[in-house]
Amino acid sequence: MGFVGLLLVGGAAALLRQQPALLLPSILAVGGLVALTEWRWLYYGLFFLLPFSEEISLFGGLSMDVPSEPMMLALTACVGLALLLGTVRLARRDWLHPLVVVLGLMLLWTAVDTAFSVDKVKSVKYLLAKAWFIVPFLLGTLVIVRRPEHTWRFAAFYAAGACLSVLYVASRHATKGFSFEEINWALHPFFRNHVIYATMLALLIPFAWFGLQATRKTSGRLAWQVALGLLVFGLLTSYTRASIVSLPIAGFFYVTMRLRLTKALLVAVAVSTGAGVAYITSGDNYMEFAPNYERTVFNGHNFEKHLEATYKMQDVSGMERVYRWVAATRMIADKPLVGSGAATFYPEYKRYTLKSFRTYVSDNQEKSTTHNYFLLQLAEQGIPGFLLFATLVVTALLQAERLYHRSRHQPDVRRVVLAAALSFVVIVFHLTLNELVEVDKIGPVFFVCLALLIRAESWLTEGSEQ
Repeated sequence: MGFVGLLLVGGAAALLRQQPALLLPSILAVGGLVALTEWRWLYYGLFFLLPFSEEISLFGGLSMDVPSEPMMLALTACVGLALLLGTVRLARRDWLHPLVVVLGLMLLWTAVDTAFSVDKVKSVKYLLAKAWFIVPFLLGTLVIVRRPEHTWRFAAFYAAGACLSVLYVASRHATKGFSFEEINWALHPFFRNHVIYATMLALLIPFAWFGLQATRKTSGRLAWQVALGLLVFGLLTSYTRASIVSLPIAGFFYVTMRLRLTKALLVAVAVSTGAGVAYITSGDNYMEFAPNYERTVFNGHNFEKHLEATYKMQDVSGMERVYRWVAATRMIADKPLVGSGAATFYPEYKRYTLKSFRTYVSDNQEKSTTHNYFLLQLAEQGIPGFLLFATLVVTALLQAERLYHRSRHQPDVRRVVLAAALSFVVIVFHLTLNELVEVDKIGPVFFVCLALLIRAESWLTEGSEQ
């Protein structure tokens, strides 16, 4: 009765003041009630609701993703208190796992680097936001996922919500003939753009595929088959080039793992990237990539022409990335050790741009950043921040290969390893073209994948000790 009263008062106030944020007290009341009874359902409920999270404006120019961010804050408190009070425990080897240690060092460096930030308030906010991603989705997943079959619960809740969002988007998109031009309109109000929508679908496909293989019941298999079909349909009709390509990339990494060539692949990527950067930054070679302002266009009416413009380097989104990358490179040269500070790329980068690379969308009304998360780490947190993040990615990929071969006699564990590893690869591939770790629909799965790799190692260690 108290909750109903709170909801009515909050709803009436939100309606009269036209301020949805006034509904937050009733939402937090639900979170508190769940936390007092069984906070694990808050974890699963969050993943189900993630596809329907919507950004709302608050006072003072702030914004919040609702209901995801209030639920993430509640989960952070629940997991933190549960660990502090000892109602749940993590083994010492979990705390000392290389992935956890590297994440801890990343947080430590971000805190130290805040002292050199050009905007300390933004950097502190970034540090706090990292906490409510890492605590619930890394530590919380380690607490909740105790057996391999628990993995598919989280995946099922997120896939169910994602499939409902695909039906919602498709119903709107169909009224426009599934046109490429209208995809962003069909996504509103739950997705800022088609990249976030498509990335969410792409990272779930490995979980849906291996969830199907892990299920024996006919009804469960049918549910996974339907989910897989809807996820693929939504991905294809999103017309998102990177997300569609990310699945073959994940398949290529699977072959690489099987052949034990992950180290060779990582060395090849590092060498080729280093050689490319050395060539571009020597002299004025980077000026060869300057776009033709008049010929750089967005083919919103024709997806085939959109693809053609991409490989001809005439696509506005691709060339706008080059514009940001050049600015980021000049930022790095200015402050190579500490960068500008976490979460400060916008609008700091505008002082480092070159007019030769400008496109007609360079005013950047979305306030987006580099469109490359690795470059963003270099620009904002300097060489130490970049090296720590690169170490995290490399450690996770090498761990995935090692666990894949160790689990050959435990197929239930191997499926978890493959789902987590391939989903992680999908996300990392997107990070070369976008910055998505802090996005509420993508970031949680990034940390869940890391947690699953940690947990899979403990399952294999326990099995070998028995």
